Amino acid sequence: MGADTEPPGAGAGRRGELDVLRALVVVGLVFFHSALVFSPDDDFYVKNTTTTGAVTVLAGFGVVWAMPMLFLVAGLGARHSLRRRGPARFARERLLRLGVPLVFGTVVLCPLPQWLRLRAADPAYDEPYLTFWGRFLSVRPDPADFPFVLEGEHFETGHLWFVVLLLAFCLLLAPFATVLTGWADRAAEAVRGRPALLLSPAPLLAAVNALLGMEENYAGWNRWAYLLFFAYGFLLAGDERVRVPTRRAAVRVGVAGVALFAGTAPGFVAGDDPFTAWTPAALATRALFGAAGWCWVLAILGLLDRRPRFRQGMPPVLAYLAVAALPLYVLHQPVVVAFAYGVVGRSAPAAVKYAVIVTASLVTLVLLYELGVRRWAVTRWLFGMRPARPEDGRPPPPAL
Repeated sequence: MGADTEPPGAGAGRRGELDVLRALVVVGLVFFHSALVFSPDDDFYVKNTTTTGAVTVLAGFGVVWAMPMLFLVAGLGARHSLRRRGPARFARERLLRLGVPLVFGTVVLCPLPQWLRLRAADPAYDEPYLTFWGRFLSVRPDPADFPFVLEGEHFETGHLWFVVLLLAFCLLLAPFATVLTGWADRAAEAVRGRPALLLSPAPLLAAVNALLGMEENYAGWNRWAYLLFFAYGFLLAGDERVRVPTRRAAVRVGVAGVALFAGTAPGFVAGDDPFTAWTPAALATRALFGAAGWCWVLAILGLLDRRPRFRQGMPPVLAYLAVAALPLYVLHQPVVVAFAYGVVGRSAPAAVKYAVIVTASLVTLVLLYELGVRRWAVTRWLFGMRPARPEDGRPPPPAL
C-alpha cells in the first residue's frame, strides 16, 4: 500500500475510522442491552419471562472486543488532547468533559433502571420514584473498590462504569505523560523492527484476567485490563511505525483471535464459574479470553486501517454519530430499560418484543440528543460536549 511508504511517525492525526467505529459500538450497545432482556445468564434490570441461551453466545462475540476498543480509541484521543494542552490543562479538560456527565448521569439517570428493577421483580412494590431516588443517593465511601469509591444499598454508577474508569485512567496518566511519550517512541521503533512485538500485550491481558478475575459488571473484563487497552491507544495506536505492521498482520492475528475465542467455549459452557473460580479450567478460560480480546482488537485496527476512505472525512451521518457518541452512551441504558419494562409484560413473541425495544430506544435516543442535548449550551455542557461551532461544515471533535 502507498501508506506503507510514509516516513516514521507520520499519520499521527485523528483516525477517522476509529471515531466511526466508536460511534457504531455505542449504537450497538442499544442492541446488546436490549438482548440482555432475553438472556438467562445476565442479571439485567428487566427480564422477559422466556429467555434463550443463544443471546449469551451471540453477546460473547461483542464482549470480547467492543468495550476494549472504546478504551483504546479513548486513549488515542487522550494522546492528541495531551499534546495540545499539556498535562495540567488536559486533566482539567477531562474533569469537565467526563466528570460533569458522570455526576449528572449518576444522579439523574442511573436511579431509574434500579427503580424499574424493583418494580419488575415485585408487582406489589409501590414506592414513589422520588422516595427511592433519595434512598439511591444514600451512599458511603468505599475506597477499597477504587475507582468506584462510593457504595450504597441501591446506589450504582450502572453503565457509567465506563466513564468512571476512563476518567480515572486519564487522571492517572496525566502526571506521567512526558515519560510515557518518550517510551512510546522507543516502543514504536521496536515494533517496526520486530512486528511480533504487536502480540506482547496478549500475555499481559491473559495474566490480568486470569489472576485478578473477570468482572461481569464491567462487560466481562477485569477493570485493569481496560487500562492496558487505553495505554496502547495512547502510546502506539496512532503511530505509523506501528500501523504498518498492524495492517500487514491483521488477517493472521484475526484468525488467531477466533481460534483463541473458540477455546473459551468449554469453560463458559460447563464447569466452575469462569469469571472468578480458581480451578485450572477457569484460569485457562480467562487467560484465553484476554489473549483473544487483544487479537480481535488488533485485527480490527489493522483491517480498518486498510480502508483509507475516512482519512479525508466521513459521511455526514457517521460524522453526526461520532460527535454524539458520549451523550448517546450516557442516555442509552435508562431508555432501553424503560422500554423493556413496558414491553416484557405484553403478549408477543420474544423477537417482536426485541425489535420494539431496539427501534423505540434508537428513535428516542436520537430525538433526545437532537432536541434535548445538541441544541442547548447547558445540556451540551452536562453531557460533556464542547460548545457548538459556527456552521462551517465541520463538526466539533468528539468529547472522548
